[in-house]
Amino acid sequence: MAADKGQTKKNGQSSQMAAMRQVLRYIRRYWLMVGFSLALAAVTVVLTLYVPILTGDAVDLLLGEGMVAFPAVFSIMKKIGIAVAVTALSQWVMNTCNNHITYHVVKDIREDAFEKLEKLPLKYLDAHAYGDIVSRVVADVDTFADGLLMGFTQLFTGVLTIIGTLIFMMVTNVPIALVVVCITPVSFLVARFIATRTYSMFKLQSEIRGEQTSLIEETIGNQKIVKTFSREEAVKSQFGEINHRLQGCSLQAIFFSSITNPATRFVNSLVYAGVGIFGAFVAIRGGISVGRLSCFLSYANQYTKPFNEISGVVTELQNALACAARIFELIDQEPQVPDAQDAKVLTDAAGNVALENVYFSYVPERKLIQNFNLTVKPGQRVAIVGPTGCGKTTVINLLMRFYDVDSGQIKVDGTDIRDITRGSLRTSYGMVLQETWLRSGTIRDNIRMGKPGAAEEEVVQAARAAHAHSFIKRLPNGYDTVIAEDGGSLSQGQKQLLCIARVMLCLPPMLILDEATSSIDTRTEMRIQNAFARMMEGRTSFIVAHRLSTIQEADIILVMKDGNIIEQGSHQALLEQKGFYSTLYHSQFEG
Repeated sequence: MAADKGQTKKNGQSSQMAAMRQVLRYIRRYWLMVGFSLALAAVTVVLTLYVPILTGDAVDLLLGEGMVAFPAVFSIMKKIGIAVAVTALSQWVMNTCNNHITYHVVKDIREDAFEKLEKLPLKYLDAHAYGDIVSRVVADVDTFADGLLMGFTQLFTGVLTIIGTLIFMMVTNVPIALVVVCITPVSFLVARFIATRTYSMFKLQSEIRGEQTSLIEETIGNQKIVKTFSREEAVKSQFGEINHRLQGCSLQAIFFSSITNPATRFVNSLVYAGVGIFGAFVAIRGGISVGRLSCFLSYANQYTKPFNEISGVVTELQNALACAARIFELIDQEPQVPDAQDAKVLTDAAGNVALENVYFSYVPERKLIQNFNLTVKPGQRVAIVGPTGCGKTTVINLLMRFYDVDSGQIKVDGTDIRDITRGSLRTSYGMVLQETWLRSGTIRDNIRMGKPGAAEEEVVQAARAAHAHSFIKRLPNGYDTVIAEDGGSLSQGQKQLLCIARVMLCLPPMLILDEATSSIDTRTEMRIQNAFARMMEGRTSFIVAHRLSTIQEADIILVMKDGNIIEQGSHQALLEQKGFYSTLYHSQFEG
């Protein structure tokens, strides 16, 4: 148990240092601004420390009753006024610089994170909850920004104040300064005690917050399903369990971080009392003037105050680094394999597709596609049928190169698709899925997605071909109607018609239809099937369907089971074989 705790602590420190190195790499881009901020911090500290000396000199000018050197006091007051004004200006400019550095670093991190999201392979996104990813890019980066800004604002001046105060005290009176130095290690022990316990707690807090965000997003997005299956209480219970864990780790993190202020104030009191008592004895013996002693007491306050601030900064930095570690974990993920430098740009594809000895599985220990072989000639219509989970949609993912094969080859027009640029390969396919995807914007923008420069006549023609024109014209603003990213008030069938119209507009040389009419009524489906038939003429087409009535005209029907092709042939030939396809067909149309 002790060994496990030691290893966990070691891993936490390693993660913290790695995050710190990456943060410094981002900050390094703004080194000029950082240097300027440090210079301003130094000016602020020097002038802040100079004011107590002036105050002490003014005290020493009070020579006795009725014996005050007013001209000299007024001169000192002017100097104090100038020093305070310059200090205020320096602090304002320094804070502006720190804001500039912090939010530019945050901007850079968010841009890198979003850019990495666009480059990550789909297997990463499929394996991680969307809410957790959103939490990393939004909430964790915001928390990191708060900690970084506090670090810049208080850490620079705090460290410089401690160093500067020690130098001033050593120059003024070494024995009293040694009293301060002897008590100083207590502050470091307090800071270390807090720092070693807060990082892991804040990191756990960020992880559970991501889990909570994921559940909230999932629940809101699927509220109809939750209510349909009366899962309200179950979801509330699940949320309550996550919320309870978040409460527990947050309380622990806040408890240890809240120790900071009273602990450092206790150290402050020790330093102040030590300087006051020891300084009084030195002053009685004539070793120091009253003015210099008052200066020392002021330094004692200024010396210990940064420890309060730095301890608070350390706590915030622990939280910030914990959040930074999560966002850097995303940024450091291996991107998808880039296109080869000599990758071919596929243009005017003929549609000759071949799968040769293809093996693929999402998880190594669970085999899926094994020794898959298929040759499709240009213009052929290939239907893929089989029970749920047999690998139909997986074949589509491999054809589009959303996933790369584990072994074997997939060729288009005789070229391995790994030697073809992803962009040109995917542009050569038109894809309509059972799961629709619409973006926030107008109906016209959604149809034009694959062909942004399409003329209005082309958009309307594609909508007519998809039998979407009639319902679009009934919308409040027709093609200018703005819809949300999930389609808003459109029905599932209407959303699917828009996706079909999108493909009708592009008319690429190859088509993939994965349950493309699953949400459309029977009469509209018959019209769409006729439109598909015209669209598929001369185009290589892959059709995934559960309703076997929609694929009877296919040139080749592949019957899949457990990742293998167990039967293939035309509709009539497969019926005559009286095998698995025949059983599937008759189960739908008989009894």
